Amino acid sequence: MSFSIRLVEPAEYDRVARLTVEAYTADYDDLPDDYLAELAAVEQRAVAHQVWVAVDDETGEILGTMATGTPGRAISALALEGELDYRLLAVDPAARGRGVGKALTEFTYGLARERGLHRVVMNSGENMVGAHRLYFGLGFERVPEREQRIEIAPGDFMDLYVFAREI
Repeated sequence: MSFSIRLVEPAEYDRVARLTVEAYTADYDDLPDDYLAELAAVEQRAVAHQVWVAVDDETGEILGTMATGTPGRAISALALEGELDYRLLAVDPAARGRGVGKALTEFTYGLARERGLHRVVMNSGENMVGAHRLYFGLGFERVPEREQRIEIAPGDFMDLYVFAREI
């Protein structure tokens, strides 16, 4: 089975929102409501940035998604000069094991090259160890000096790890 990566279409926003929330809640318990709302805000992301989807070539089913900034813009404050950042990588739990997360991540390398950038960066919560394995397996390294601790609920904190890969 093969799949292609392309920009999301407006008719797919709701499906991609559901897929993103399902992917994150399948792996992580007790996600704050404001984060769940951010995960589901696909239309807003697509208006301001670029939302990409991996689509099964045979069935047209959406298998995964991620978001990047538009050319010349970052999607978050994480990206420094010469870097492409991406966020909210999500793979439908039913499609896991097909290489969708790997392909979406590798897709960012081509975007970075097209845009004349030299590094891809992203952050990931400390508890997202499955994603960390993927990133390390693809040659990303942690960048501890850029990591931060955020408050996810009153008195409840989480470390955000930063991963980078030279292109």
